[in-house]
Amino acid sequence: MDIEFVRKQFPALQKDFTFMDNAGGSQVLGNVIDRISAYMVHYNVQLGASYKISAEAGEKIQYATSKIAEFINARESREVVIGPSTTMLLRILSLSISKNWEAGDEVIVTNTDHEANVSPWTDLQEKGITVHIWKVNPETLQLEIDDLKKLMNSRTKLVAVTHTSNVLGSINPLRDIAKAVHEAGALICADGVAYAPHRKVNVQELDVDFYTFSWYKTYGPHLAMMYGKYEHLLELESLNHYFIGKEDIPYKLQPGNLNFELTYSTLGIFEYYEDLYRQHFSEKEKDRGSRMQKVFDLIASQEEKLATLLLNYLNEIPEIRIIGETNPHSSKRVPTISFVHSKLKSNDIVERVDPHRIGIRFGDFYAKKLIQDLELQEKNGVVRVSLVHYNTKEEVNRLIKVFRSIF
Repeated sequence: MDIEFVRKQFPALQKDFTFMDNAGGSQVLGNVIDRISAYMVHYNVQLGASYKISAEAGEKIQYATSKIAEFINARESREVVIGPSTTMLLRILSLSISKNWEAGDEVIVTNTDHEANVSPWTDLQEKGITVHIWKVNPETLQLEIDDLKKLMNSRTKLVAVTHTSNVLGSINPLRDIAKAVHEAGALICADGVAYAPHRKVNVQELDVDFYTFSWYKTYGPHLAMMYGKYEHLLELESLNHYFIGKEDIPYKLQPGNLNFELTYSTLGIFEYYEDLYRQHFSEKEKDRGSRMQKVFDLIASQEEKLATLLLNYLNEIPEIRIIGETNPHSSKRVPTISFVHSKLKSNDIVERVDPHRIGIRFGDFYAKKLIQDLELQEKNGVVRVSLVHYNTKEEVNRLIKVFRSIF
């Protein structure tokens, strides 16, 4: 990967600081920043009016939404709901879909998910919904489908699961999980926040019913999207004004409407991926999906090299326990790497890294149930180093050098 070309696209990377808290929020592309500014200068009006600028603004937003749908391989743009955050979109989904559920119906959540895909479902216990927790195997720290099958029955309405844990870094076999869920007659809602920055999302291939992720983890603005199969979105009750009906998709799930300038700015992300293709591949590939797959394969290869470097070092330290997948292969994990030290608390390690102008983090990262089940509260959670493709081997080696001075 032409890492110099990549890093030039991110203004923040030009400063003397190493960003390794990317799972909490990636740096923003210059293309995205420019589009936010351009929209607010030229098109900052309300949509739906008869005058020219309003019509032009509407076309911009419609085009951006269509490109989002294309990016995730949705069948049409109406399958894309835009919102301020994944947390809010999942809350909206739970409030809407549960209007047609009855006391005694059941939902399954995992103990590896960020709370964004847990509390919207566990809160439904107040209306009589039964919630089961699908837990990782305590030895392998993997979610096992056989364990899920034991939890499902004829009353199971939905399974909420993460595509990739924001602590463990492991990639769950989402297509296989979706198959098992559908065979049981239930729906699946996947949180892709920790997956989307690293791998290509193809919702049709995954055969998920709902899929969410945040653009601010994916080199864009503080905005999120939720995919839903059209037939399922159509059945959802409106959470918007009384005169906005069930057939008004996706507006019925966008109370207060979407953020226009941020939605428009996501086009800068797709432009970046196309630029990556042109920079690294000479062949003129006409199919957009094929181009994007090559780009994300390139990203995965770069990230695997970074993960290998850090994991190899950590595996050599007897006092270190890696929390998650120890295999750095890109098919197994993303480069979100968590660990604990047998003698040091996690905050002690991170706070000793801070003066070196390297940003890593400690805590539970809102995957509280996982940290509790692994009994890591006394460690103040895990140390998490979350890398993306714009990080470099030199940066990882710099971090390792600092770690060597600590443990």
